Amino acid sequence: MKIALPKFLAFAVLMVGFSCLAIAQQEAQFTQYMFNRLSYNPAYAGSNGSICATALYRSQWMGLKLDAPAEGISAGKVPTDYLFSVDMPVKFLHGGIGLTVAGEDIGYRNTIGVNLDYAFRIYWGQGTLAAAIEANLFNGKIDFAQLRGADDDFSSAGSSDPLLPSQQQESDMLFDLSTGLYYNVPGAYYLGFSLKNVLGTHSDNLQYSNVRTLYLMGGFDYTLPFHPSFKLRPSVLVKTTNFTSWQVDASCLLDYQNFFWLGAAYRFNDAVSLLGGITWNKLRVGVGYDITTSKLGAYKGGRSAGSLELYLRYCFKVIIPQRSVTMYRNTRYLF
Repeated sequence: MKIALPKFLAFAVLMVGFSCLAIAQQEAQFTQYMFNRLSYNPAYAGSNGSICATALYRSQWMGLKLDAPAEGISAGKVPTDYLFSVDMPVKFLHGGIGLTVAGEDIGYRNTIGVNLDYAFRIYWGQGTLAAAIEANLFNGKIDFAQLRGADDDFSSAGSSDPLLPSQQQESDMLFDLSTGLYYNVPGAYYLGFSLKNVLGTHSDNLQYSNVRTLYLMGGFDYTLPFHPSFKLRPSVLVKTTNFTSWQVDASCLLDYQNFFWLGAAYRFNDAVSLLGGITWNKLRVGVGYDITTSKLGAYKGGRSAGSLELYLRYCFKVIIPQRSVTMYRNTRYLF
């Protein structure tokens, strides 16, 4: 039996997705990953055929109480992530370009990253195939003055732990590269493969290394035969760090005439999510709520009220009208 290559790859991605364990990753996570493909795969840049701007905000483990070890000592912040991206097709570059700015606050650590993307795209089969290169700039800051060792006296300032590289705030800038492939059949399905942080650069100041992370993503549209106004849009995102730890997100959305959608997602061993959104003219607004299934959530430990995520996207096209051909006639040249 012959199986078309794109369909076989889609099946393989789904099977890998449902067979792996979920473990926390270094990269920021977003429940509405299906609307945020550029941050996972640079080859997505320009694939929508429009200029698109996307914004995401995520508050993780809302209401989680962080107990300070002693009076006057900060317990740090729960994870908070924000992201803004824009991408567009560029005809003379035979592909698209993209820009992503993402930041995260967690504990005593603050990071911000800027990604610049270029995707080269060709027509292949029924869709388009893109290959991309991405330049990554990463700035991190850690307040080592807030850290304490197990044997430290919390009543005194600073730490005597020899493993801490500093007793003050430290920051550093790292440069890295990423790459990816993305195949898309509009209105049918998409497949993506990307490798983030190829160089794996390291900072001595922060005691931090960019970890190489592999992403596999896939999804498709299925029109309900008994009601063509509705479409099912299942998708999956698989993440692995050096093939030693894995995280899997699987979701399914029910879309009505590209006007509104409802759905659910599951992050293995971490959360069940509810998704919803609406499209108004060229603006899309979405929300995701994670019901945490680990001990950090209300389901088991009552420690947090889950996680909330907000999504905005605005797309538009710039159409430059072609100049019509004009003719000038002079009767002197008609005879």
